[in-house]
Amino acid sequence: MLDRRAFLGACAALLAAPALARAATGDASVRLAAAWQAEHGYQVGILEQGESLKIHSAIDVPTRAHAFLLEPGGTLLAVARRPGDWLLRWDAQGKPLAWRWIEPRRAFSGHVVSDGRRLYIAETDLDNGLGLIGVRDAKTLEKRAEWPTHGIDPHQLLWDASHPGALIVANGGVPTQPETGRVKRDLEKMDSSLVRLDARTGERLGQWKLADRHLSLRHLAWNGTRLGIALQAEHDAAEAKAAAPVLAVFDGENLKPVAAPQALAGYGGDVAPAGDGFAVSCPRAQGIAIFTADGTWQGLIPLAEACALAAAADQVWVGGRLQALTLKAAMPAALAPIPGIRLDNHWIALL
Repeated sequence: MLDRRAFLGACAALLAAPALARAATGDASVRLAAAWQAEHGYQVGILEQGESLKIHSAIDVPTRAHAFLLEPGGTLLAVARRPGDWLLRWDAQGKPLAWRWIEPRRAFSGHVVSDGRRLYIAETDLDNGLGLIGVRDAKTLEKRAEWPTHGIDPHQLLWDASHPGALIVANGGVPTQPETGRVKRDLEKMDSSLVRLDARTGERLGQWKLADRHLSLRHLAWNGTRLGIALQAEHDAAEAKAAAPVLAVFDGENLKPVAAPQALAGYGGDVAPAGDGFAVSCPRAQGIAIFTADGTWQGLIPLAEACALAAAADQVWVGGRLQALTLKAAMPAALAPIPGIRLDNHWIALL
């Protein structure tokens, strides 16, 4: 466990003297696939982070993008934010390679994974609100099958590190209606769950729920064989929502929420492995919450509107409102200003 005094001291030193922090960690840049809002509209593309965050390449998109996938050949996929209707393949030079529009009465939910031959994309059936996994040919992007997620409001899906050959899917459980888009309805009927599916057949292999039905399971990240799940609270009472946990941990068989000693506004924007544990971005609490792998609280690193997280090797890149923060071994390492754009929810590191 990190020493709390040392942890908070490192945060304060970095935020007070970012130039010194950059000098200490070097000026090597990293490229990140991201989505953002520019002056004239929405874009996806590649950002380069050095002393500042700069646009390397950009593509205009019709609506907000959500999450990304780096494909084996170096191309990228972007999925529209829910309820979305487009899927884009592009290259790192900013050239669109293929657009696909979803079938009638279906909506993309923003996340995709691949085994190299097939894509698995979270979707919603607009006629009944039920969650689906759309199975597509990875080369042509054409749909080949649909599988139920055994819930509503499906969000992120990942390969199951504890059960090879299976997928883990987070059903957010928040009821919505086609005519009102993202407007939440009938929250007393929330039914969030974590589901394990056979990636060959779509068969349900397991399903887990939290006791508090007002906690929506949304974003996922593995650290070894432990899964961190970012939570978003939907309680009616403001006090309950503010104090709600932002992280749950799944060990392959058991799912439990973990508490923090300070209020985090009940909103986990994203989650990533950080050191031997997890980082959860908390845009409404203006920082990044750090936990060990079993959920032990480590501290909150301040960053205005922190949301997008990208992990690679022993580093995590965090996108905020005006600054991007690099964490190394779950400790602050460097800051970079973000000029002229507003980052969206997710990005991935291209190393």
